[in-house]
Amino acid sequence: MSVNGGILMLSEMLPTLPPSEKKIAMYIISNPQETVSLTAKELGKRSLTSGAAVIRLCKSLNLKGFQDLKIRIAGDLQRTDSGTIRDIEPNESPVSIIEKMTNNSIQTIKETAELLNIEELEKAIEMIRKTSRVHFVGLGASGIIAQDAQQKFLRINKNAYAFTDIHMVATQVANADENDVVVGISYSGGTAEVAKVLQLARQRNIKTISITKYGNNIVSDHADVHLYTSTTKEPTFRSGATSSRIAQLQVVDILFMCVASNLYDETVKHLDETRKAVEFLTSSNKKPEKRNGADD
Repeated sequence: MSVNGGILMLSEMLPTLPPSEKKIAMYIISNPQETVSLTAKELGKRSLTSGAAVIRLCKSLNLKGFQDLKIRIAGDLQRTDSGTIRDIEPNESPVSIIEKMTNNSIQTIKETAELLNIEELEKAIEMIRKTSRVHFVGLGASGIIAQDAQQKFLRINKNAYAFTDIHMVATQVANADENDVVVGISYSGGTAEVAKVLQLARQRNIKTISITKYGNNIVSDHADVHLYTSTTKEPTFRSGATSSRIAQLQVVDILFMCVASNLYDETVKHLDETRKAVEFLTSSNKKPEKRNGADD
């Protein structure tokens, strides 16, 4: 799989970057083809900054260095898709809406894959693999994602909890121990309550993971491990709300599948057991046969 997402990272971080780093980011966005052949010192000179500022920009993007950024930009230049999320129009036909929503979902999935840092993902996998209890926290639409995560991890014998009530979350975290993991889910990354829960968990030396859109935010600030999703925009008819939910579900699915793969034999065993349990409940819905002498 090609590595890309450099332009996307720069575009999303642009509003929050310091002045010198912002100048470099703007230069790269305007001149991506030229950038991939420059050294950090040359880029600093052309953007009227410095090589040191280029290195600081890469750190702000959570990248290993300028070479890492150049590889991602080179990957962006090789892309053939437009990479645009399209909103629906008034009185648009169902056929056109189906096409747009499908393309939007595909674009969201691709962008989320680009933004997932493999090293951070591996840390999250190891945390959840080793723990027996994991607490998923999300409010509003992110609460749906937390419940989906709970359902998945329960099936492989992890004591998973999903909370949308902030007071219940605080109670659970207060009784958690250092072997637990708390996962804070917030698409915007600006949900103060989720950030406070992660802060409380870290005060108790509990491991924390954040799932947010890419960029600096208060939720990821309080997490040990950061998993980022596509930074979809919110268009007029809020098809972006659907895209953001798909992005969050994708990250949860990837995390679940990676943990399941690491614990393959155990996972297969637990999935078989849970499948049998569900089948038993389904079959028990059939009307039982009447026994001889039994009352109506």
